[in-house]
Amino acid sequence: MRRTILTLASFATLIAASVSAVPAQAANDRYCLQGRHWGYPGNCQFASYQQCAATASGTSAYCGINPRYAYSQSYHY
Repeated sequence: MRRTILTLASFATLIAASVSAVPAQAANDRYCLQGRHWGYPGNCQFASYQQCAATASGTSAYCGINPRYAYSQSYHY
C-alpha cells in the first residue's frame, strides 16, 4: 500500500512538473532592454513596453521587441 501511494505521488509530481507555465513565460519576454551594456538581444524579461521603458529610463539603454518573439510570428501574405 505504501509503495502504491509513493508511486502515485511520484507520477502526480512528474505530471505537475511537465505541465509547467512555459506559455506564460513566453509572454514575459516580449520586450528586451538593449544598449551598450546589454548587447543583443539584451535583457528580455519584460512583458510590456512600459515596463522596459521604465527600467531603461535614465540610462543609455533602449527597448526593442524580442527577436525570438518577432520572428516566431507566421505571416500570411
